[in-house]
Amino acid sequence: MSRQIALLRGINVGGHNSFPKARQLQLAESLGFEDVSVLLQTGNIVFADPGTPPETTARTLHEAIAAELGLSVTVMVRTREELAAAVAANPFPQAVPEPKSLHVTFLSAAPTDTSALDALDLAAFAPDRFQLVGRELFLWCPGGIGRSKLAEKVSRARLGVSATARNWNTVTKLLALADA
Repeated sequence: MSRQIALLRGINVGGHNSFPKARQLQLAESLGFEDVSVLLQTGNIVFADPGTPPETTARTLHEAIAAELGLSVTVMVRTREELAAAVAANPFPQAVPEPKSLHVTFLSAAPTDTSALDALDLAAFAPDRFQLVGRELFLWCPGGIGRSKLAEKVSRARLGVSATARNWNTVTKLLALADA
């Protein structure tokens, strides 16, 4: 059975956009999604592919969250295959043993203007590194994301697309849920 994974931006972070895990499950099921699982409290919903393109599924979830909770939440949806391809495309395999040091930012589309990223002097941020691969931006911060100056610069880079980030632990757990 094919699966889709919804990634909601800014849910239950810092006391903002309260959307409890049980409510996420209930909302997805009320939309007719089947075999629904919710990972963590931060907006990670895995479900049987409803037979719609991921962009349509994202729009449906966005509109339902706005209507039922009054929240305007960016929603990105990837198929199981797209998520597996992102995992396989990880340009920093050396980071896998320390999964908290590796983050993936999922983008709504591949950015057409990457000048904000291209302008960064990576040598000034070593050993931290990033790489854009299609609609995913991989960020490796061996010393931790909280102390990374590169993470701050990358997160503020204007790419003209919506984005939401997950650490490697979450990404691989989502793929495992999609494969279950």
